[in-house]
Amino acid sequence: MPMRFSLLASLIAALSVFADDNWPEFRGPKGDGHSNATKLPLTWSDTQNVRWKTAIHDLGWSSPVIWGNQVWVTTATKKGDKCYAVALDRDSGKIIHDVLLFEVNRPDPKDPFHEWEKFNSYASPTPVIEEGRVYVHFGVSGTACLDTATGKLLWKRTDLECNHHRGAGSSPIIYGDMLYLTFDGFDVQYVIALNKKTGETVWKRDRTYHSPQVGGDARKAYSTPLVITVNDKPLLVSPSAGATVAYDPKTGEEAWRVVHGGMNASLRPLFGHGKLFTSSSDGGMKLVAVRPDGTGNVTKTHVDWAYAKGAPNRSSFLLVGDRLLMVNSLGITSCVGVKDGKQLNEEKPRLDSKAGEFWASPILAEDKWYAFDDKGHGFVISANEKLDVLAANKLPAGTRSSPAAVGNALYHRTFTHLYRIEEKK
Repeated sequence: MPMRFSLLASLIAALSVFADDNWPEFRGPKGDGHSNATKLPLTWSDTQNVRWKTAIHDLGWSSPVIWGNQVWVTTATKKGDKCYAVALDRDSGKIIHDVLLFEVNRPDPKDPFHEWEKFNSYASPTPVIEEGRVYVHFGVSGTACLDTATGKLLWKRTDLECNHHRGAGSSPIIYGDMLYLTFDGFDVQYVIALNKKTGETVWKRDRTYHSPQVGGDARKAYSTPLVITVNDKPLLVSPSAGATVAYDPKTGEEAWRVVHGGMNASLRPLFGHGKLFTSSSDGGMKLVAVRPDGTGNVTKTHVDWAYAKGAPNRSSFLLVGDRLLMVNSLGITSCVGVKDGKQLNEEKPRLDSKAGEFWASPILAEDKWYAFDDKGHGFVISANEKLDVLAANKLPAGTRSSPAAVGNALYHRTFTHLYRIEEKK
C-alpha cells in the first residue's frame, strides 16, 4: 500500500507539472491570466532575451496556445478569404503545420468606416487546445478541429451564421465533452454548444438584452465565457452586450442574469472571493461584482458594487489576492479592492506608451504583471497597490494579442512575429 500510494502521488505530481506547462486557452489554464512561469525576463528587445522569433504570415490577433512541444496560432488574409491554423515547435520556433482551413467566397464584411488595422482581424478568436486536438474558430468563416500530431482536419462547421459587422472576437472554450462558441453579432446573438468530438450541435440559446429600437452595433460583443462552480454546480458565465448570463453548461438553461447595460463586452469574467467580476465594456455599469448564487434577474439583489472610473473596455483584468488590477485602453492602471470596489492606489499612473493603446489582456507571473500596447511597448508592473513600473521594453511591432507564459518563457505575438522571450543562459 505505501508503494502504491507513492506511485500514485508521483503520477499526480507529474500530471500537475505537465498541466502547469501548458497554456490551453485564452488567458491560460484557468482563464484568469495567471501563470506559474518563473524567472521571466524583466527586459527584452528584438535581440535581447529572445530565444527565437518566427514570422507569422498574413494577419491575426489570436493569442498563442501551448500544449506539450507545440504552440498554435491562427491567421487569415487581410480580406478574410483564407483562414489558417499554424503550429510551431516550442523549442525551435520552426513551423511544423500550416493548414489552410477555410476559403471564404464572401467574407463577413467589417464596418467600412474602420480600416482593418483600426479595429479587428479575421483571425482574432484564440484557439483552445487539449491532448491530441486543437479547436480553431474564425466566427462565421468557420470552426474546425484538428489532430495536433498530423495537422489533419477532424471536423469543421461553416453553417453558423451572424453578421459580425466588425469581425469576430470571442474565443472558444471546452468543458467536458463540449466546445462552446459565442456569436454576439449585429443581427443575431447566441451561445452554442458543440460536441467536441464530432462538431454536432448539442444546444443553442438565443439572447438579446436590448429593446428592438436599439441598433445592431449596440448588440455586438466579443467576450469569452468562463465556467465556474457555485454550490457544487458548474455555470457557464457569458457576458454579452447589455447583460451577463449564467447557463447550465449541459443544457444551456439560464440560471441567472445581471443586466449591467453597455455594449461591446470584450473582457473575460473572473471569479473569486464569492464574487463574479464582469464588465459592460463601453457604457453601462462598467466593472460589476455579482454574487453568483441567485436565480432569474439578479441585478437588484446580487450586485455588490460597480466601478466605472478608469475601468478597461478592451483588456481583461487580473484578480490578485483581494485586488483587481487593470489597465485601460489609454494605459491608465488601477488597483481596486474586491470587497467594496474602492480604488486602492492613490494615483492612477499612466504607462508611457507614446500614444499606444492597450488591447491585449495582461498576465501575472511571480507577483509581476505584463501589459502590452499596440505600438510595441511591453511593461512589467508590480502586483501591489503601488503599481510600480519595473521595466519598459520595446519591440518593432505592436500587438493586440494577449501573451502566454509557461516554464521560464513568455510567448508574445506581435503583428508580424511570434516571439519566445526568455533569459539567455
